[in-house]
Amino acid sequence: MALYFVTYDLRNSRRYQPLYDELENLSAVRILESTWCFKQMNTTAKDLREHFAQFLDSDDGFVVSEVTGWASRKTDGTPNDLK
Repeated sequence: MALYFVTYDLRNSRRYQPLYDELENLSAVRILESTWCFKQMNTTAKDLREHFAQFLDSDDGFVVSEVTGWASRKTDGTPNDLK
């Protein structure tokens, strides 16, 4: 199971709830204000980027990264908090 980080910049309309609902559906953990992590099987960062596009507006920025190592300081959560 791979670990992914997503980070976003919701720009004009800032419709957060659809994105938050999908992150909750994936049991994601908030790391920083606009950065979350979750684990997923049988997918790629590119596939996840396409999946999340339906929860974003056309002007929003979004990055998804597969992570093999991480370190943090003073965050809201960490990958260790994933269930």
